[in-house]
Amino acid sequence: MPVRVHTLIDSPCGPLTLVATDGLLSGLYMTDQRHRPPQETFGEPDDTPFPEVIRQLCDYFDGGRADFAGLPIQLSGTAFQRRVWEQLQAIPYGETISYGQLADDIGQPGAARAVGLANGKNPISIIVPCHRVVGATGNLTGYGGGLPRKRRLLDFERGRITCADGSFVDAPGARLAQDQLF
Repeated sequence: MPVRVHTLIDSPCGPLTLVATDGLLSGLYMTDQRHRPPQETFGEPDDTPFPEVIRQLCDYFDGGRADFAGLPIQLSGTAFQRRVWEQLQAIPYGETISYGQLADDIGQPGAARAVGLANGKNPISIIVPCHRVVGATGNLTGYGGGLPRKRRLLDFERGRITCADGSFVDAPGARLAQDQLF
């Protein structure tokens, strides 16, 4: 039987729950995230498998990391979902693609809706950057962590900081403060 453990960390996105299965990162969930499994499935509290994940997340939120490298992850889902999640990791920092483009990239043209459903069930948000997928017109559509978080993550990656009134300022090299995503 697989051994699951979890830890909770603070972030500019609010508290994040990190879950490991047999020592591999298998979940990164935001509070109130759609498709978040029940807390009781996360196993016992234990931060032992997470120091590198936490370091890389801190680097990302400090503006010093554009990708997550060398993290041992376990993406559990259907073969189709895993193809979508693996392709998400190829979307460059600060860029977006549409659900239709993502469907084309995995060799499933016309499967934009199915790609959207798989994207929404991504178990390792931020590290597997599902926030970088947008609608065909470039509009923000769907995000398990909520559209305001998606907008702020995308603006952050583009060197912008979103203000409380919804406007933004260019701020290359900015970092996200604990209160900037809410």
